[in-house]
Amino acid sequence: MFIAMNRFKIVLGAESTFEDIWRSRDSNLNDVPGFLTFSLVKVEANDDYTLYASHTKWKSKLDFTNWTKSEAFRKAHKGAGSHSEIYLGHPVFEDFETVI
Repeated sequence: MFIAMNRFKIVLGAESTFEDIWRSRDSNLNDVPGFLTFSLVKVEANDDYTLYASHTKWKSKLDFTNWTKSEAFRKAHKGAGSHSEIYLGHPVFEDFETVI
């Protein structure tokens, strides 16, 4: 299994806007070969921002890589920079191979 995550630092007070963006996106992930699950998680806000992470599980790294090169990926990320005022910096990507 392969796990892909993006961490987002969100401006305090913009949490509901960020969550609404994710709720309303049309990701089409359920139709992508190898996709297993998606979650958007957050931690309690600190004095500077609220940290969120998008978390997807895939059957393999190859399935994830194929998705990143697909039309479905381009559609899911269309307009991603249109709300730059709610982000503190760019997302930070992390990927993991399952060991156990």
